[in-house]
Amino acid sequence: MDHMSTRQVTRLVHEWVVGIGLPTQDYGTHSLRRTKASIIYKATDNLRAVQILLGHAKIDSTVRYLGVDVEDALELAGRTEV
Repeated sequence: MDHMSTRQVTRLVHEWVVGIGLPTQDYGTHSLRRTKASIIYKATDNLRAVQILLGHAKIDSTVRYLGVDVEDALELAGRTEV
C-alpha cells in the first residue's frame, strides 16, 4: 500500500467531518492528534510518554497542549521515570 501525503490525509478527514455533519472548523487532523494524546494520557497518567509521542521538547508544552493542571502535571512528571 502506498503512503498517503499530508494533503491526502487532511482531505480525507475533511470529507469524513463533512459527511457526518460536524463543523469543519472544530474537527481536523490536529484535533485527531490532540484527542489521541488525551486518550493516552487519561489511560496511563504518563505525561512523559505523551510528551515523547508528541515530540515536545518541554513538558510545559505538553501540559498546555493537553490542558492539564500544571501542579498535577508536575507531580506526575516527578513520579515518572524515563
